[in-house]
Formats: sequence, C-alpha cells, structure tokens
Amino acid sequence: MDTTVYQPFATPTSARRTETVRARALSKVYGNGAAAVRAVDAVDVTFTAGAFTAIMGPSGSGKSTLMHLLAGLDTATSGQAFLGDTEITSLGDRELTQLRRDRIGFVFQSFNLLPMFTAEQNIMLPLELAGSRPDTDALAWKDLLVSTLALGDRLQHRPSELSGGQQQRVAIARALIARPDVVFADEPTGNLDSRSGAEVLSFLRRSVRELGRTIIMVTHDPAAAAYADRVVLIADGRIAGDIADPTPESVLAGLDALRSLELASGPHASATTSATAVRD
Repeated sequence: MDTTVYQPFATPTSARRTETVRARALSKVYGNGAAAVRAVDAVDVTFTAGAFTAIMGPSGSGKSTLMHLLAGLDTATSGQAFLGDTEITSLGDRELTQLRRDRIGFVFQSFNLLPMFTAEQNIMLPLELAGSRPDTDALAWKDLLVSTLALGDRLQHRPSELSGGQQQRVAIARALIARPDVVFADEPTGNLDSRSGAEVLSFLRRSVRELGRTIIMVTHDPAAAAYADRVVLIADGRIAGDIADPTPESVLAGLDALRSLELASGPHASATTSATAVRD
C-alpha cells in the first residue's frame, strides 16, 4: 500500500547526485509478539552526496531510530543500510567502530565536548583518536573550518568559557575535521536559543554549499528543516513524504498532512485524502 501522504514538489534535483547513504527494506522492531513495536518499518530511502537533508515526523515516528540505523549506532532487525558501497548492516563491531571513526561525523543536541580540552583540542580529537598526525593539508582544512565557523578567537577557550552556539560550532568543526562521507546531526539546535540555533543552522548549510559536505539532520522544528535542501517526512516508521527546497510553510503543511491523516484515517492510510486537504 502506498503510504506517501505529502509530496508537493517533484523529485529534488539533488537526487541526480551521487548516492551517499541509502536504506533498503530497513526495519527495526523492539519487543516480541503482541508487544512488538515496529519503530522503522521496511524503509526505502536514499540520501545524496553534497546535500543537506532533514528528517522530520511526529514524536515517536521513528526518525531518530532511522538515523541511528543509518549511522551504525543501532542494529537493524532486517533490511540493509549502505554508506556508499559499504553495507553497514553486515559489519561486525570492530568494523563498525572503524567506519564511524573514519567516514561518519556526529553532531548531537548536548554538544559532547570534553570539558578539560580547549576548543582547538576538541576539534582535533578525531584525528588524534585515529592516530593521524595532521599534515599541511589537514591543518589547512582545520583553518578553513575555523574560518567558516567563525571560531578563530575562541580556539584556546574551554567549553565552559563558550556560549551554547559556540560550543555547537566547535562540535560541528569536530564532526567535519576528518572529512567524513556524511555528518549525522540529531536535533543540533535543541539546546540553543533561537538566535544561536539560526547561526548553527546557517553554518551547517554553509558547510554543505561551500565545503561540499553531506549532512543528514533529525529535527522537530519546521524553521530548522527549512535550512535544508530537502525534507524527508516519516510517520509510523515509514517514509511518508518528500519536500524539495523546503520553506517553513511547506514543512508545516506536510506535518499538518501527517496529523490530519492520523486523526481521520489512522496509520498507513493512502495518500489521496491528506494531500487533497493540504492543497484545498
């Protein structure tokens, strides 16, 4: 059954770019028997390189679980997740650890900076953990990140001496320092005020458009999602819509469509009623 509830635009032009992350019939089930919960239900989705994609959905829709599966932070019940040509769902613990270290960056709501280290030390930590001695190219990349994220006068400050927005920018630089294939951001503005949140989202967008990075962000905020190139809507563990070139208004319309469908028809209903309600 087609569960798509909202698709106001054609397929994004970014879909013609190289695939970076994709899921094929990916599922995650918690519990057994009558108590089983399908947090992610046979999801097929592709995320492209050099794009900023937001994943949105109601509370409990499975958006964070999907991100954790795609990032190798959780184990799938069935199906496949790929990073480039690598099937991460088939990797062992040691291989997953190496993949997350070398090819994936993470930005979380809580910053996760080490309090005893300076901002510069926190930024360079992934290279140290990988045993990489920064060469001229790596140092030039660090300088570009620091410049882009406006951190030049904060490098010798510890996290306690930085604002929330500055701490999150340090976390973004740390996520990008190893030049990962993809950065996963989980509610990156959740602990920030509106001004700091807007600054962080602008820097995430700049890292895609000016630095060529790939970002997949989970958020509940339509204004935050509007900074992305594309919004993937999820409901009841399934992909429920796809919005290219989002605006706060188009994202709100998509979320309203999901809520209307839940109220009127229950989960997994067809697309027609909801899409018509939005357009009317």
